[in-house]
Amino acid sequence: MSSSFPTVAVAVIAVASATRAFSKSRTGQRGGGAGRAGTGPAAVKPVPIDRTHGDPEAAALRQAAQSADWPGMEAILRPVRERGDYDRLTFLVAGVDDLAGDFLLKLPEQLPQDPLALTVAGARHTAWAWEARSEYRASKVSEEQFRVFHDRLRAAEDILYTAAELDPENAAPWYTLCIVSRGLEHGADVTRRRFDAGVRRAPGHLGLHGQMLQQLCAKWGGSHEEMHAFAREALAGAPPGSGLGALVAEAHLEHWLDLEQGLDDAYIRSGSVLEELRAAADASVFHPAFAPTSTPYNALNAFAMAFWLGGDKDTAARLFERIGDHATRSPWQYRGDPGKAFAVARQDCVKKRKK
Repeated sequence: MSSSFPTVAVAVIAVASATRAFSKSRTGQRGGGAGRAGTGPAAVKPVPIDRTHGDPEAAALRQAAQSADWPGMEAILRPVRERGDYDRLTFLVAGVDDLAGDFLLKLPEQLPQDPLALTVAGARHTAWAWEARSEYRASKVSEEQFRVFHDRLRAAEDILYTAAELDPENAAPWYTLCIVSRGLEHGADVTRRRFDAGVRRAPGHLGLHGQMLQQLCAKWGGSHEEMHAFAREALAGAPPGSGLGALVAEAHLEHWLDLEQGLDDAYIRSGSVLEELRAAADASVFHPAFAPTSTPYNALNAFAMAFWLGGDKDTAARLFERIGDHATRSPWQYRGDPGKAFAVARQDCVKKRKK
């Protein structure tokens, strides 16, 4: 969407998408989900969502952040930045952006010329903004909440631009600036410029591509055609084993989410969709070269949910075996509580494979 896309239209799109997601999450029999009495969703224990995905370095970073220990955080983040592993740097920074308190928010006051500290602070300010906005539909969010949401996003934007100016080779601030752009409704053109700035520094950055994909979704003023074209183009230009194959799965999940009940299952179970999902999985998560330095679990979970919804439970089961208990919040939140949705889907697929 352009920068002049009406605010009301964006709100309507977001509300409609949230309503469909809510209705999908309430129907346990849909998408290949529920089993017989005693084995259905109510009997399945949710899988906790671990922000670190079992990564020791990410766990140590969270511990340092919770202890307000910037030197400890810097000791983990600085080597990642110095070797230019922006995928991993973004993963680590995003793993602490939910931590409450003043410590991360006040880093710009304490270290105003440290781009690494500002990158972390900008990510935390962005997450803090979304906390003010809440996950309720727009009609349930007060004017005061929206004011605080936008004020915090603008503060995050300033911090992140300063980080980018101080460290012009770093792609991590541009990842969060794409999220800020969407929240402030800057439009697709602005988000695209920020995306382009990021991928010039890190061409295969899955997180940056994921944020651009979100901007192109129908719920944010884009279209299914734009979204799918972006995902396919990214995969086509990626090396074998690239995590960018997950964009194809994410695009099909977004398309599924946007459809009314009945049409959604018919769509994601169609032969053409499943064929494209299999080709993308073979080129990415099932390829021997698949070895992201950040985390494999975002891509694995996206494909697992897509294959499960598509009725290909054998392929989904192969992915669940690799995932173990490393469920991710996205995209499972499209079925309600992510830990519960993941557990239900895994049981459904693994149980079928054992028969």
